[in-house]
Amino acid sequence: MYYCCGITDPGEVREHNEDAYLINKIVMSQAQMESQLHTPFIVGVADGVGGENSGEVASRLALELVSGMKISPNTDYEKKLLDIHRYIRRYGIVKHRINMQTTLCALAADSEGNATIINIGDSKLFRYRGGNIKQLSTDQSLVQVLYENGHITAEEKKHHVHRNVIFPVLGNVDDDPKVEVTKIEGGICPGDLILICTDGLADYITRGEFEETLAQPVKLPKRLAALIELAKKGGSTDNITVLGISIM
Repeated sequence: MYYCCGITDPGEVREHNEDAYLINKIVMSQAQMESQLHTPFIVGVADGVGGENSGEVASRLALELVSGMKISPNTDYEKKLLDIHRYIRRYGIVKHRINMQTTLCALAADSEGNATIINIGDSKLFRYRGGNIKQLSTDQSLVQVLYENGHITAEEKKHHVHRNVIFPVLGNVDDDPKVEVTKIEGGICPGDLILICTDGLADYITRGEFEETLAQPVKLPKRLAALIELAKKGGSTDNITVLGISIM
């Protein structure tokens, strides 16, 4: 059995929340939720693309469609997500919300103990283990490419002028997204904490702040809320959403 807690916050600048999260087949775009999970399950976050039409509609719709996926060792996640992408694209055209888009970062756990990362865009999945945090997903963004090619440093990624330039995501009318599907080697172990968050959190907190906050001897909802407050103090101008998942 697993435990999952999610919190979303509009942040200090945006008038409305284009983020959403999924736990136990329930999509939330406000407040906090806790739940126990039995495999198979899928949880995740979605960040509606600012500057495009109806990002908040795209993020909720994506997670509602994801919640209906059948999770098994044989699930073709890439095909399923491309089907969802095309549905969102068609929905936007029919509803006169052309090019409504959203990122997606999710964790699927099947009944055989496999844990799979599904990622499109620049929302992120981390593993906190033994006091250390490590990002397991890969950002699909221009600054990530610049970093991987040695043109900028990890610190420069956070403040780069093009940090908000991401590759095609769900709903894009011009190009299909690239669906990152990665199995977590060894699955989720007792003591692990998986964090899934939007860039409004991760881009404004240092590794040290993550580790110091998650090491606090308080319940997970308080630690996640503390991370959100740190992101706000760190200058986050975006909506902020975070999920935490662990074995009970």
